[in-house]
Amino acid sequence: MSEQEKINTKNNTKSHTSDTNEMIEKFVEHVRKQFNDSSYPVEYEDFECYEEMLPLRDGVRLRTIYYFPKTDQRESFPTIVQRSCYPNMDRMMRVNAEELAKRGFGFVYQYCRGVGGSEGVWRPNDNDRNDGQDFMNYLNSLEKVECMGYQGASYLAFTGWVMADILPDKVKSLYLTVYGTDRHTSAYKDGLFRHDILTAWAMGNAGREISADLMESCKYRPHIEVDKALWGGELNWYRNWITNTSRTDPYWNEGFWHMLSQIPKRMNLPVYIGEGWYDHHLGSAIKSYINLSDESKAHSVLEIGPWNHSGMPCITGHTHKNAEGSTTLKTLDWFTKTLKKKELPEPKIRCYVIGADEWREWSSYPFKPDHEEYFYLSDKLIADGAYSLEASPAASGQISYLYDPNDPVISHGSESLFATQSGIGSLKQPQYGFRDDVISFVSEPFNEEKDIIGIIKAKIFVSTDAEDTAFTMKVMEVFPDGSAYNIRNGITTLAYRNGSPERISYTPNSIEEITIDSWDIAWRMQKGSRLRIDISSSNFPEYAVHSNYPGVWSKQDKTKTAKQTIYVGQDHPSCVILPIE
Repeated sequence: MSEQEKINTKNNTKSHTSDTNEMIEKFVEHVRKQFNDSSYPVEYEDFECYEEMLPLRDGVRLRTIYYFPKTDQRESFPTIVQRSCYPNMDRMMRVNAEELAKRGFGFVYQYCRGVGGSEGVWRPNDNDRNDGQDFMNYLNSLEKVECMGYQGASYLAFTGWVMADILPDKVKSLYLTVYGTDRHTSAYKDGLFRHDILTAWAMGNAGREISADLMESCKYRPHIEVDKALWGGELNWYRNWITNTSRTDPYWNEGFWHMLSQIPKRMNLPVYIGEGWYDHHLGSAIKSYINLSDESKAHSVLEIGPWNHSGMPCITGHTHKNAEGSTTLKTLDWFTKTLKKKELPEPKIRCYVIGADEWREWSSYPFKPDHEEYFYLSDKLIADGAYSLEASPAASGQISYLYDPNDPVISHGSESLFATQSGIGSLKQPQYGFRDDVISFVSEPFNEEKDIIGIIKAKIFVSTDAEDTAFTMKVMEVFPDGSAYNIRNGITTLAYRNGSPERISYTPNSIEEITIDSWDIAWRMQKGSRLRIDISSSNFPEYAVHSNYPGVWSKQDKTKTAKQTIYVGQDHPSCVILPIE
């Protein structure tokens, strides 16, 4: 369903009717092929389809579509359920429903309030808990529904998560992919907003057509006014997203989003949580898994592949023959087990190791590396534009560069992009020295393979002449032929340094040790490869560009250039830390 989200965003930002129709038909062919190639044969030659306007507790009626196997006998069926806010993707929903019905499942989907023929006013998120509960309780009362499982990806997974603790007794399991319940993690990293996904999503799902350019919108200052200036009027829910930067803000801790974050602790059903190493919801989804109740976790699966938000491999520097990504087959396996066979799944954490082209399983999360390896930044030039990474701190030194917010480093090879499809994943990187404000450090060749499993961190001693600023890292593998591919990115600000949940002050030109961390990764470094880390101060449009002024990023109406300094060596042992298993 993440393909649906991509097409929906495209439809609502510009007119691409013919391109979108072609994309939909290709997806339909792809889904049918996955069903036909699966080990699940057709059980029923035909199906029945009907729809109704289902009334909710407040009288609003939502459009609800039913598919069941066609039979002369009165039967009940295991039924898969979805709720969607993407009416443009109805064709894609129906092909999935048809193929499931042929294989002995019911399939029922409903359009969220205010979209797809449903009554009411569309507001993202707000109504989906109550509306979903009413929908599921009604289905629970139908004789034709033997038992239920809930399936969804991205926003369609959200509509499952948001009611996962209040589901009726016929619901036996959930299959939820590329979404997580910790919204602050999905929206922010250390005070900087994840522009490319959430600004693009807001533009595509505002409830009205917005034709403004995405990049122009992301750059607009003060950003709090972009809706009125470029989008045709205020979007209050978007304004809430872009002004509540701190994890401690009441917006995240007292209302809807706090409730959502607590649901995994209160649910008791098995859940399959599917993710990709380069999906923008990965961090939030992992937190959802961590927070599952013991009862739920005892029969749940966390699976992470080398995929983007659409479930496609995006590791261009590596072969991925074993990157299996058939959502259709995985869904059939899951619901056959939990609905038809009525079995509880075995708990599992299964992840794809990039570079090894293999899947591995772990018994628990967080991953526990065998040891950590430190690579120390130095000011020793080893090539034009590149400094050395050393096994131990060298002589003390410092390296400075100028960061101009009006000339940001463009995101290329990222795990938190969505609209900028060409930048997602592990991609070939520019040679070091490609910009004066990107400082590269490169190690000696590795004399053996190394499996990086877990969170990569950089501990860097820095200063700036601004009251607040940002620092970024990009960690790469450099192959013997000199080509470099990103492993992980990270970003932090001085205001939210070292994991602070709220803004803290900084004195210009004072030296601070900061930690830049990343999301987890499973990656095999090859023998003969080198490690490279780039330090800079921007990564746009993956993140909002820091203005070099203190305060809420979206309220800044001006920028200034800042002098950034990295301190290295024995007095200030800046380093990158790899978790090795």
